[in-house]
Amino acid sequence: MLGGVSCDVDTSTSSTAATTHTPQATAAPTVGATIGNGYIRAPGAPFAVFAHRGAPTLAPENTLPSDEAARQGGATWIENDVQPSRDGVPHIMHDATVDRTTNGTGRITELTTDQLATLDAGARFAPGFAGTRVPTLRDQLLDLRTRGGRLLLEIKDRQSREQIARIVDEVRTSGMDDRVFVQSFDAQSLRITRELAPELPLGLLSVPGGADPIALAEELRLTSYNPSFGEFVNRPKLVARLHAVGVAVMVWTVDDPEQWATLDAAGVDGIITNRVGELVRWEAARTR
Repeated sequence: MLGGVSCDVDTSTSSTAATTHTPQATAAPTVGATIGNGYIRAPGAPFAVFAHRGAPTLAPENTLPSDEAARQGGATWIENDVQPSRDGVPHIMHDATVDRTTNGTGRITELTTDQLATLDAGARFAPGFAGTRVPTLRDQLLDLRTRGGRLLLEIKDRQSREQIARIVDEVRTSGMDDRVFVQSFDAQSLRITRELAPELPLGLLSVPGGADPIALAEELRLTSYNPSFGEFVNRPKLVARLHAVGVAVMVWTVDDPEQWATLDAAGVDGIITNRVGELVRWEAARTR
């Protein structure tokens, strides 16, 4: 049952969930020292599996039912996006507008918390999910704390110091600061996060053609560098170079088994995927 609604979720992988790598939360590494970054996997160890927006092929993305579907598929890590409402409350949503995933219209930053609470974030996915709400970050952290799981939280776009401080406060107040990993495409948002919450591990999302990963890792004191699959392909020495300076590598968003095998052979530390149940099973079979 997901949010009180039954859906077809394969629960046969629950026994394999323990095989998925669950890194221990650590402080950001000092570049140049590999010791201490628990997100770098040992040779032969399984990589971490990150459920992209929950399980978006089984339930409406970035919602609590989607998180639950990912858990039932064997996920330890949930990846979600956070951005503020007009009144400054962090909400879980990927798009700049609510149009695609809800029955509402408009930019999320122009809608209040009360307005967002009235939206249906499930009916467009399937009638059985009608009534699903857009969760606040607080909702999601409470759900993870009670039901289990860790959170790879993407700060969407560039957010102000005040907005990021609200995110940090929600994480700390929930008691989840040892189970949250922050990532963003925006380096300035990561700089602010590092200043406000030095205990949180940070990952920089990137695409082909970006600046030198080693220089960025050193400047931002990254725990991980999170390239697209395209950047991984374009930079064949990327994993070895980053591991040499104590930085983990988590690649997004990869749904193809042949690409999973390529990433595994290269020694990446984590894969972000929409097909979490299938990847957990694939990884369990590889390490069995």
